[in-house]
Amino acid sequence: MLEPKRIKRRRVHRGAIKGNSSRGHQLAFGDFGLKALEPKFITARQIEACRVAIARRLQRDGQTWIRIFPDKPITKKAAETRMGSGKGTLDHFVAVVHPGRILFEIAGVPKHLAQEALRLAQHKLPIKTKFIVRRDFQETSGGKK
Repeated sequence: MLEPKRIKRRRVHRGAIKGNSSRGHQLAFGDFGLKALEPKFITARQIEACRVAIARRLQRDGQTWIRIFPDKPITKKAAETRMGSGKGTLDHFVAVVHPGRILFEIAGVPKHLAQEALRLAQHKLPIKTKFIVRRDFQETSGGKK
């Protein structure tokens, strides 16, 4: 699963997820993408589940880019712990996703196959997403179907 090699601080504030994504909101690598429509924390497990779903559907054909990285540590206190006694221990990492952020990109496969793979990935995510296509993309008649 994805997680940072080193982190500057073990425990950080949650912060508010306000506004739209100011970066990472356009396709940069692939022809097709999955765009977030809601703000949310996406866990490393959810990202990995999406990656596996996409890889299985594409049967390792084409190329996939994961455009988000879980770098925010989330802490959790043990069950039935009394109030106080500080912040809990590190539990998992999340990626902070704003509306408009591109989550995954795919290239090198036909449109219908990319759409199906990203549809399977959508079901693994806790937010509404949208399938997008590069503006200058033109499907060739030849190739795999």
